[in-house]
Amino acid sequence: MSKKMEMEDGYETKTSWSQREMPSTPTICDHAGKKRKQGLTPDPVIRIIEDEEEEEPQVQDEMLPQLMNDSEEPSNKRVKPVVKSNSLTGVISPVKTPALKRFGQSISRSISFRTEVRPLPTPPLRSRTKGTSFPRRRNSQCWSDTVESHNLTAKEIKRQEVIYELTEGERQLIEDLSLVKKVYYEPMLKLDIMSESELRQIFGTLDSLIPLHEDLLSRLERLRGSKKTVGEVAPTLMNWFPCLEAYVTYCCNQVEAKALLDHKKQEKRVEQFLRLCQESSFSRKLDLWNFLDLPRSRLVKYPLLLKEIQKCTPAEHPDEFTLPNALEVIHSIVAEVNKKTGEAECQFYRRGLAYLEDFQRLPEIQLSRFLYCHGELRSNKGLRLHVFLFELALVLTRPGEDREGGHVFQVYRQPLPNASLNLEVIPDGEGGGGGSFRGAFTGGNDKVKNCFRVSSRGRSKAHSYSLQANDSFSKQQWITCLRQAMVQSRDRKAQGRQLLVSPHPDPTLCHIADLSLSCDADMADVTSR
Repeated sequence: MSKKMEMEDGYETKTSWSQREMPSTPTICDHAGKKRKQGLTPDPVIRIIEDEEEEEPQVQDEMLPQLMNDSEEPSNKRVKPVVKSNSLTGVISPVKTPALKRFGQSISRSISFRTEVRPLPTPPLRSRTKGTSFPRRRNSQCWSDTVESHNLTAKEIKRQEVIYELTEGERQLIEDLSLVKKVYYEPMLKLDIMSESELRQIFGTLDSLIPLHEDLLSRLERLRGSKKTVGEVAPTLMNWFPCLEAYVTYCCNQVEAKALLDHKKQEKRVEQFLRLCQESSFSRKLDLWNFLDLPRSRLVKYPLLLKEIQKCTPAEHPDEFTLPNALEVIHSIVAEVNKKTGEAECQFYRRGLAYLEDFQRLPEIQLSRFLYCHGELRSNKGLRLHVFLFELALVLTRPGEDREGGHVFQVYRQPLPNASLNLEVIPDGEGGGGGSFRGAFTGGNDKVKNCFRVSSRGRSKAHSYSLQANDSFSKQQWITCLRQAMVQSRDRKAQGRQLLVSPHPDPTLCHIADLSLSCDADMADVTSR
């Protein structure tokens, strides 16, 4: 059944159906679908003509073009609602009500979508960028993925996996160190982002480490046979480990390199270049310092890998008797690197201390060779302090800058000698030792957390400092280091008294605290006298 809309009395089809144009007089509908008006004012009339011979889809197709053309003012057009009455409901059966609804929806769609519906264009395919030689993600391949078949035991398979991890770790380290040179050092030097002297200070002897690890990688690859298995590996490692003494120079330079790099990051050009490099795919979201610290991380991993190889080495294997000797060699090298690095770190921070008064210059500070620990703590007044626990003294400082913009540490209050140090651990939740202590640490509450107190007696004036760590782990580290420093300093002081009692000390004896980093050369000079 089709329905057509016809306008009478010469009214245009663009007439807006506003409230004031609606018929004010009641209309009577007859059975033919015509409306009779009881008034003198002619109003537009909608005539619904029913045709039983045509189908509904064809009528909708005829109405759509006419409604599409008549859509200049879609915001003012509304379809006049059909008035419900007894006679109309008798003519239009309830079965045909959905057709009227679809008819109204077709009018709404024709007015809303005046333009022709066009399919969305197919998005262009992204062209593949040329792959870089530095992958974004590391290859997580295992040794078992490189062989097709084998008849090894589970323990021997684990041994081959650890050796394969050692080999691939060398390969990845070489790639990273080469990346640092190619992507960071050379561009910054060419673009004059940093001076050559600054770059040498930051990168240190990084170039000298690449050939060392290339040598180890070539040795490990030669050990693999046709079945891609490694037999005896300990002698190769023992012969190569002495090359790691080159790490002493590199790691000792890292303290000053880190400080200079942090200072240069404040410059806009440097910060922008490093940020762009970190956002690139080759960096794997690592910054420059993460790459520069990779050699040190690799050094401390060698003992762990050798222990795993030793654990997986079966009995009566040739490596069973050689691996303990290799472990002893690598442990001694790591200990030597840590010792020299600690001495360099101690010297660096000693030079960065700015004394406000002469009485703050304790001789114990200058005689200290290393640092137990250092970090941020809060005073009982809520002041953020950077505290250094040297070998012989505890120094509280406030970070600042010098005239050239470099970092300095202004000594806060009086430093405390470790030999006369007293430590008081304050349990969490305890009331503390005074109103100012509770108010600074807890904002007026009675509970305190992660706090301890250090004091010193035996001098002209007693000093006491209440300090708060950031968390419980940091507090425990400080307490452990403080106790260790107190015991060793008192033992050292007792030994010094015994040496003073001797009337004729041996001139060949040299106090170890007076030696510099080149202690071997100094000792040779002393013994030659």
